Amino acid sequence: MGMKTAISVPDEVFSSAERLAKRLKLSRSELYSRALAEFLARHTPKMVTESWNAVLADVESEDEMTAAARRVFEKVEW
Repeated sequence: MGMKTAISVPDEVFSSAERLAKRLKLSRSELYSRALAEFLARHTPKMVTESWNAVLADVESEDEMTAAARRVFEKVEW
């Protein structure tokens, strides 16, 4: 259950999403819902802070912190 909405996406994105949904055995709605939830989590300041705190909790040296930060930044869509 949830809010119905209509969106427009480029054909290439739609095709890729359809293939992924099929591979993951998800409905289109479930795939888009999960994707949007992940996007929102990545862009919520509290979640960003919690992610950084989790990384820093595992770091023992400055060199390790630099490497950990690099890994996080490589995963972030700018």
